[in-house]
Amino acid sequence: MKWLYLIGAIVGTVFPISQFVPFLTTHGLDLALFVRQLFANHVSAFFAMDVLVSSLVLWLFVFTEGRRQRMKHLWLYVLCNLTIGVSLALPLFLFFRERKITN
Repeated sequence: MKWLYLIGAIVGTVFPISQFVPFLTTHGLDLALFVRQLFANHVSAFFAMDVLVSSLVLWLFVFTEGRRQRMKHLWLYVLCNLTIGVSLALPLFLFFRERKITN
C-alpha cells in the first residue's frame, strides 16, 4: 500500500502543477489575480473552501499522528501542502508514515 501512496504523491504533484504552470507563464506570480480567479464563482469557491478546510484538517492529522509515530520533519508536509496542495502532502505523509510503521 505504501507504494500506492508514493504514486499518489507523484500524481498529486504533476496534475496540479500542470494547471498552475500555464497561469504562471501567462500572468506571473500575480497573487491578487490568482485569488480572484480562485473565488470567481460559486463552483470554484466551493472547491477552494473544500481544499482550505482539508488543508487545516491535514495539518492537525500530520502533527497529531506524526508525533504519535515519532516522525521527524513534520513541517515538510505543511510546506508541501502550501506549495502544491493536499494532493501531494497527504499521500506523501501516508507513505512515510507507512515506512515508519513497517520498519
